[in-house]
Amino acid sequence: MEIRERQWSPNQRARQEQIIEAAMEILARDGLAACTARAVAEAGPLTKSAIHYYFDDMDEIIDAAMARHMSGCLDRIAEASSRHDSPLDRFWAAVQAYLEIFAQRPNAAFLWFSYWVDVGQKGRMEPIDRMHQAMIGVLRDLLADLPVDDAPARAHALFSYLLGTLMQQAVRPLPFAELRPQIATVCGLDPALSTGGAGRRRQR
Repeated sequence: MEIRERQWSPNQRARQEQIIEAAMEILARDGLAACTARAVAEAGPLTKSAIHYYFDDMDEIIDAAMARHMSGCLDRIAEASSRHDSPLDRFWAAVQAYLEIFAQRPNAAFLWFSYWVDVGQKGRMEPIDRMHQAMIGVLRDLLADLPVDDAPARAHALFSYLLGTLMQQAVRPLPFAELRPQIATVCGLDPALSTGGAGRRRQR
């Protein structure tokens, strides 16, 4: 995510990174409401005045921090799917990795939904839409290698299902084995392909 149309020196960019990393830590640990300029200043090496020098407002910092969280999520999904050879195994590994990210960090789902509500109330949906489209693109590419009809539409449907499932899992978690048949139905996959283990992994 680009931060201001302005030329920054390497040292200035490093300070921006420090601010974003501090915001990422606060968001992951304490949630959206706790991510204030004062909290970011206390968590990092810069003062509040320095933070306002590098960023227009806290929304810009939070957008950048949430985009980094999303990038890390996508990297983890890609790493999980890359362990497998068959397109089907790559698909299941990616979906399971996505859900496990939030299962291992119970507050993460509430953070994303809080962020979603916040940008919606402020009428600035573009940042979160970019993140959603990135995830939908990953799902679309995975589904394109499988015997499903209309992979783009299925990817949208699957992403909508996963968003709802994240909240359900935070309240009443279900094992992935119970979710697989539902996911197969959403994607139009043969139900017989929704059972079984993780599949054969690529030899390293």
